Amino acid sequence: MPQPLIERYRRWLSLDEGDPVVTLNEGSTPLIHSPRLSERLEADVHLKLEGANPTGSFKDRGMTVAVSRAKGQGAEAVICASTGNTAASAAAYAARAGLRGAVIVPEGKIAVGKLAQALMHGARVIALQGNFDEALAIVRELADRNPVELVNSVNPWRIEGQKTAAYEVCDELGEPPDALAIPVGNAGNVTAYWAGFQDYEASPVLYGFQAAGAAPLVEGHPVEQPETVASAIRIGNPARWEEAMNAFTASRGRVAAVSDDQILDAYRWLASSEGVFCEPASAASVAGLLAHGMPVADGAEQPRSVVCVLTGHGLKDPDTALGKAPAVINCEAELDTVERAVFS
Repeated sequence: MPQPLIERYRRWLSLDEGDPVVTLNEGSTPLIHSPRLSERLEADVHLKLEGANPTGSFKDRGMTVAVSRAKGQGAEAVICASTGNTAASAAAYAARAGLRGAVIVPEGKIAVGKLAQALMHGARVIALQGNFDEALAIVRELADRNPVELVNSVNPWRIEGQKTAAYEVCDELGEPPDALAIPVGNAGNVTAYWAGFQDYEASPVLYGFQAAGAAPLVEGHPVEQPETVASAIRIGNPARWEEAMNAFTASRGRVAAVSDDQILDAYRWLASSEGVFCEPASAASVAGLLAHGMPVADGAEQPRSVVCVLTGHGLKDPDTALGKAPAVINCEAELDTVERAVFS
């Protein structure tokens, strides 16, 4: 069994010696070669399947460190705003640590799989009549006024944990990739990957992709009412805006937008062509490469190896999957009827 993520990479993390390790054996997620995407992009492409983490998303990497630190500092409760994945992860790690958990989610804007997780893990779930950005502003004030630990990506320990994904990519490939493609919502994950690559003295080109209806980094200003089918990146004012833009600049990369149709096309294609079922937001990384390619700065070489980060599992959002999948075929319980249904 692999070591808990904190123990494996403790030398890179800023935890105190006496902090407990609150873990669900997160990390060590698969990095799989994508032959068909490699062919389409004319590069060596791997997919980092972060949906294999315990609660089904990359958020667990940051949450193990943030909740361990909160527990070490004597916190009794944690709180977050969330479009879903952070809520599920915070609730699970709070339960594991014996802490109370509270999550604020935009009413009617959270995928059912993520809501079910938060509720089953025992968190108090408040549905806010507003969007994620409003929820984050409120929980930041609540954390200032009450003895509760805020575990959104504004928490530096979240970034500490999430940067371990970059370590794993380098360790498994045996070297850093030439490029990394990643969905961008609140911009904490791209910030964390860049920090991790810097720890390894690596500088791959970063390609970040936002949904066209929620693309503040692309447009250069906050989006008041972000809208996209990719609920995990439906964020109009990213908390890590400045750090993310600095990472794109330093890596000589770029951030671009993809439409919901492009995201859903990539989402279906990954499932049917590569056997990888991710949530819609995850597919933004692949949709972006297919739509925009891998442009390089003047004088730079075209990337030969690229890793696409798939941030969450497809079962996080079953409604979207069932709404976009082919219909189930009903038939009578007779051999000839079933044979025709299977082979016609």
